[in-house]
Parts: sequence; structure tokens; C-alpha cells
Amino acid sequence: MFYIKHGSDSFSIIDCCLSEEDRESIVKEIKSESKHKNIIRFISTHPDDDHIQGLDYLDKEMQLRNFYCVKNKATKPDETTDFEKYCELRESDKAFYLYKGCSRKWMNQNNEERGSAGIKILWPIIDNEHYKDALSNAEEGASPNNISPIVKYSLEDGVTMLWMGDLESDFMDKIRDKLKLPQVDILFAPHHGRDSGKVPKDWLDDTNPKIVIIGEAPSEHLNYYSGYDTITQNSAGNITFECVESKVHIQ
Repeated sequence: MFYIKHGSDSFSIIDCCLSEEDRESIVKEIKSESKHKNIIRFISTHPDDDHIQGLDYLDKEMQLRNFYCVKNKATKPDETTDFEKYCELRESDKAFYLYKGCSRKWMNQNNEERGSAGIKILWPIIDNEHYKDALSNAEEGASPNNISPIVKYSLEDGVTMLWMGDLESDFMDKIRDKLKLPQVDILFAPHHGRDSGKVPKDWLDDTNPKIVIIGEAPSEHLNYYSGYDTITQNSAGNITFECVESKVHIQ
């Protein structure tokens, strides 16, 4: 779970993983950090349990009005309250569907009223055959990992960050020649940094990240991205990035 407190009038939340033990304190922090923002968006990469856990609670506490996801019909053999909430939001008038190059006020457009949040969607290409297969598999109740979008956040004269949801290595290998990724400062390794989500070498060469963030997962399943500076959340815990001009302070 991530949030971005933008320099503009925007606040973005990416995914949700709230346990009953920590949900009250985390949502209290999010509400406090976003209280002066008029545009609050929730970006869902995909509806796996560890990416939507606590979504029902978050929605009750914050009344989410802008729900961003890829257009999909993912199903689950065993539906949870949070998955039911995901389905409700993705099919409501609060939903905005993500695809490569999509634009929206004030996600990546600005006007005289307020500025852009600096968010661009680099994937999916919705007519790609492999992406269509991933959508079909998710609709049949299989893993929705490969319907994840690739989300870029950039700050003017500052940091560029990249999220890739839980994209899996074999899927990325199939689409790597369809997409050239930009250079980034911070890459959040897909699939929590697992071997099963190892980023193809072509994409690592393109992005050339200064830091790779490896998410929480059993250590025996992690790929530690040899040759790159990394931060592993198993040991670091929660991380704060203070993004200023030309620098990022990490706590």
C-alpha cells in the first residue's frame, strides 16, 4: 500500500493492505495527510487479496470517489467482502479505466483550477493479445496478477517512480518488445520482488533504476536484483520518500 501527497491539489493511494490490527492507525494517517486535498484517487493495480485487503473499511472511512483500475471482469472462486467492494467500485460511476496513454484531469492534465498529479499509465495496451489472455484468465477466476497496469509518477525537476503491480516474469517476457520503459529513479519491483516477478533485462537496462524496492515476501522467494542498490521491506518496514527538487530523502 502506497500513498502520494502531491505538490498539487491531489492525493493518490495505490493499492490497499490493511489488517484489523493496523487499519485504524494507517487510515488515520492517510486522512490526516490528505485533509487539505480536494482530489483523492485510489489506484488499484489488481484485485489480489493482499492488494485490496481492507478496501471495504477504507471506503467506509474515506468515501472513495475516484477509483482507478483496468477494465476487467475478474472473478474469485471465494469472494471476500473486500473483493465485493472492488467489484462494486469498478462497475460504478466512480471508476476510471486505465490504459496506456490515458489522460484525465488532474491525473496528468492541468488547467487554471489545479495542476497535474504527474501520473502516467504506460501499460496496458488493451488490444495486445497477451493482455487479452490475462483478462480472460482473470475472468475465469485465475490469478489477476497480469492485468496489472504500469504506473509512472514523476515530479517536475525531481524523482521518477515506477509501479508494476504483480506482473509475472513470463508475462513480461511476452510483452517486453511491445513497450520501451523510461529511465526511473525508483522501481518498485513487481510481484513483491519475487523471482516469479523478475523484471526482464531489457527493461532493467531501459529503466536503469537508482534504487529497487523489494516488497514483503518470504525471503526464499525474493530476487535481490544483484548489481542494483536495493531496499528490502522485510527488513526496512514502512518507507517514506520525501521527494524534493533533484533529491529524495528516504526514511
